[in-house]
Amino acid sequence: MDRTVVLKVFESLGSSLRLDLFCVLVQAGETGRVAGEIAETLEIPATNLSFHLKAMLQANLVTVRQEGRFLRYRANVPHMLRVLAYVMENCARSDDGECVRVRGAAKAPATQVLAPQAPATPP
Repeated sequence: MDRTVVLKVFESLGSSLRLDLFCVLVQAGETGRVAGEIAETLEIPATNLSFHLKAMLQANLVTVRQEGRFLRYRANVPHMLRVLAYVMENCARSDDGECVRVRGAAKAPATQVLAPQAPATPP
């Protein structure tokens, strides 16, 4: 994955409304949502929604399909997972400290990830 692609995703999600919009679409799953439903859920005018959806389409965070006179939007979850994988692989390259623990925790069951680490006792 190219770094500019990752930056575009994070720039797009830099708005709390867009983050809420992405979450609404993730929760909708494969069914997605038509623009009117999204606007109603987020309580925003359709013109504002259109502006934000356009930015998210450019960042490849959402997909859209024409269904008659409606546009149905879906979260591009596979793309977001690739972005997150890029961040974990390339932004946490250090072989010591917290990054190693976080990378190891990603492979552990969720209960182990949430458990706090006990501080090391000095000799």
